[in-house]
Amino acid sequence: MHPVMAAYARHVLVCTGQFCSPDRRGAQLYSLLPQLLQDADLLFSANRVKRGETPCLGVCESGPIVVVYPEGVWYANVTPPLLERIVHEHLKAGKVVDEAVFHRLGGENKV
Repeated sequence: MHPVMAAYARHVLVCTGQFCSPDRRGAQLYSLLPQLLQDADLLFSANRVKRGETPCLGVCESGPIVVVYPEGVWYANVTPPLLERIVHEHLKAGKVVDEAVFHRLGGENKV
């Protein structure tokens, strides 16, 4: 028997490691994410967003770091208000929060 996964539109990864955010802000963001997704109707809808936490995304500074796939957009210094913007503007409306992006997959790092 093979596992079955419901379709999803995007995948969000939150770094919860202690190198990029030693004060555990990444873990706090990850705890906040399900409610934000539910409030935006992105938790169980056809446009559902899958979420995951990781102890390291290899950046190790300017955290918490949040990454959105399939776009490959990397956000730095994410705060609860910024996470709410990412959920509503990027995940729900499809508009990247450009001023918070520091890297795009296949692109160049912002300076």
